[in-house]
Amino acid sequence: MRRKLAAGNWKMNGTGASLAEVEALIAAHPNPGCEVLLCPPATLVGAMAAKAAGRIGVGGQDCHSATSGAHTGDISARMLKDAGATHVILGHSERRADHAETDAMVRAKAEAARTEGLVAVICLGETEAQRDAGTTLEVVGRQLFGSTPEGATGTNTVIAYEPIWAIGTGRTPTLAQIAEVHDFLRSELVGRFGAEGGLIRLLYGGSVKPSNAAEIFATSNVDGALVGGASLKAADFGAIISALERA
Repeated sequence: MRRKLAAGNWKMNGTGASLAEVEALIAAHPNPGCEVLLCPPATLVGAMAAKAAGRIGVGGQDCHSATSGAHTGDISARMLKDAGATHVILGHSERRADHAETDAMVRAKAEAARTEGLVAVICLGETEAQRDAGTTLEVVGRQLFGSTPEGATGTNTVIAYEPIWAIGTGRTPTLAQIAEVHDFLRSELVGRFGAEGGLIRLLYGGSVKPSNAAEIFATSNVDGALVGGASLKAADFGAIISALERA
C-alpha cells in the first residue's frame, strides 16, 4: 500500500514567527491519517524540525549534488539531514526556470539525497504552450526518465506532477487531465522499475486548495498533493490533510 502524503512547499516565505503555524497544525492533527511533510526555506529547517519533533516530516526545497565544497549559497543533502530534514524537493519548475536546472542535474541531486538518507520529491510538469501543443505526456515522460535515478523505490522517491501553468494561478487541469498524466506516470514507473514502480507515490501539485482537494484525491493514481500557498496557513493545509485522510 502507498501511504498518502500531504506535502507543503513554503517556497521563499516564512520567518521564525511562521513556526506558530506548525504548532497549530500539529495541535489540530496530532495523529494524522496520512503522512504530512512541510518544506520551509533552509533558514527554518532546523527550527521546524525541532518544533515538529518527528510528528511531521520536514524537508528542504533543494540541495546541491556535492556533499561539500566551494558552492557559495548552496546547501547539501548532508546539511539538510544534519538540520533534521527527512525529505528534499528537487527539480521544481521554479528551480528549472530560474536556475536553468536540467534533468541530469536533478538526477544528480536525487542521487545525493538518497546517499544521505533523504527522500527525493522529484517535480515534473509542462508549460501551457506544451499542454496546448498536445505534448504533455512526452514532456513529463522525458523529465521522469531523465530526473529519476536508477534504484528509485517507494521509500526513497516521490514524484510530483505540477503543470507549470497551474502553479499559483488558481487554475487547475481537469480531473481527466490529471488522471491521464498520473496513469501515464504510473505505467512508466512500473515499466522501468517493475513492482517497485507501483510503490512510488505520485503527488499532484498546482493550485491545490481546500475547495478542490477532495475531488483531486479521488482521482486515479493520485497519492496526495504538493501544496504551495495553501500550506502556509495551518487552517488551509489542515483542511487539505483532512480531505486526504478521507480519500
